[in-house]
Amino acid sequence: MAKNTSGRGERDLKVKVKTARGRKLSSTLWLQRQLNDPYVRRAQAEGYRGRAAYKILELDDKFRFLVPGARVVDLGCAPGGWCQVAVKRVNALGEKSGKAVGRVLGIDLQEVDPIPGAEIHQLDFMEDDADEKVKAWLGGKADVVMSDMAAASSGHKQTDHLRIIALCEAAAQLAFDVLEEGGTFVAKVLAGGAEGDLQKLLKQKFTKVANVKPPASRSDSSEKFVVATGFRG
Repeated sequence: MAKNTSGRGERDLKVKVKTARGRKLSSTLWLQRQLNDPYVRRAQAEGYRGRAAYKILELDDKFRFLVPGARVVDLGCAPGGWCQVAVKRVNALGEKSGKAVGRVLGIDLQEVDPIPGAEIHQLDFMEDDADEKVKAWLGGKADVVMSDMAAASSGHKQTDHLRIIALCEAAAQLAFDVLEEGGTFVAKVLAGGAEGDLQKLLKQKFTKVANVKPPASRSDSSEKFVVATGFRG
């Protein structure tokens, strides 16, 4: 039997990144974390556009809202990982024989590279007529509205918290206009104390509201996900 002479044993060695001239320490640490992140490596190997794909995979494994035949709206869909997951799970490409064929609609302010099985539109979802456009593109109402959006970081924790809660509230308002009765709303929030009003609103509109931190969400991040099921209509 050949000996393992690499010195690695059964574990992968961590990649260390030297600080390059002109690169900030924070950037070096971020790059080092990316290179050593198993979800990043897995996403590259499995063809997903980012590690965030595993967050929606894990949420769906728990709550089962991305079912074959479902019509899904992904708000702030760039770079497209959540859309990629939704396409597979709702059978948007019709690859699962005998299963209903779903629809996936991606919405973003910026242009997004095409995703097989998904329909991508460049739109500000906070425009007055955005809900009517979404329903027209879908040919009806949605079964799922989901959002992994986060506002650009200001460097001030409380400000960033308020911004993402405002984004989530806006996404929820669109969901109220486009969801079918019984539908599901999934969105990223940041823990920080200002989400009480959002939680109260969602509990009025949905039969069940859960707050979850999936395994793919980094332990040092304050992000969590609200999963509201059973839209009252």
